[in-house]
Amino acid sequence: MTDHHTYGTSTRTADGLVRLVSDRLGLVFTERNSDYRGVYHLANSHNGRIEIQPNPIPGDEEEDELYAPEHPDVRVLLLTTTLNPDPSLQARLASVEGLVHLNHQVA
Repeated sequence: MTDHHTYGTSTRTADGLVRLVSDRLGLVFTERNSDYRGVYHLANSHNGRIEIQPNPIPGDEEEDELYAPEHPDVRVLLLTTTLNPDPSLQARLASVEGLVHLNHQVA
């Protein structure tokens, strides 16, 4: 079973959220670049991974598209993927000012 959570913020930049979450969780994020997603940040933890990326991603014909089109007002997304539910991680992320829980999926 894999546990996925999506958070978003319209008040912080991706770099600002990386610094804040890195300090709060003690994780090191690595900047990555993807043709599909653009620039995003990845940190691995003992139970999974956390990714931070802008909601606008490179689209066709040089027009940005939204990674999460159901949340057009969200500028930055934080995605968690853990092997098992991690209530401690969810509680720490819930305490980040301006970060809103948007979605939860179990696969």
